[in-house]
Amino acid sequence: MVSVLEHFNGKRYELDAYVVMNDHVHVLCRPKEGFRLETILHSWKSFSSKRIGPGEGIRGGVWQDEYFDRIVRDEAEWVEKVQYISNNPRKRWPELQEYPWVSPVGS
Repeated sequence: MVSVLEHFNGKRYELDAYVVMNDHVHVLCRPKEGFRLETILHSWKSFSSKRIGPGEGIRGGVWQDEYFDRIVRDEAEWVEKVQYISNNPRKRWPELQEYPWVSPVGS
């Protein structure tokens, strides 16, 4: 999933932070001019489900149809979101020392 998120980074959007958890994903990104968030999300879901589903023996959908988006309005909120994303694995698994699928790219 990380390679899917990073594939068009700098071309269609700017990734600021992400974390790929075992049952959800958080992404903080800024779509570039001419690209809509809905289109970006569709491409992430479509491409990753084709790679994840069959290889993991998953039948049915990998992703929920809906998603939750939010506009970050100022730098303080941006910092809060980056910290939330970065700390997400430690909240779930407090004993965790390292987690390879997290990146506060913009921090």
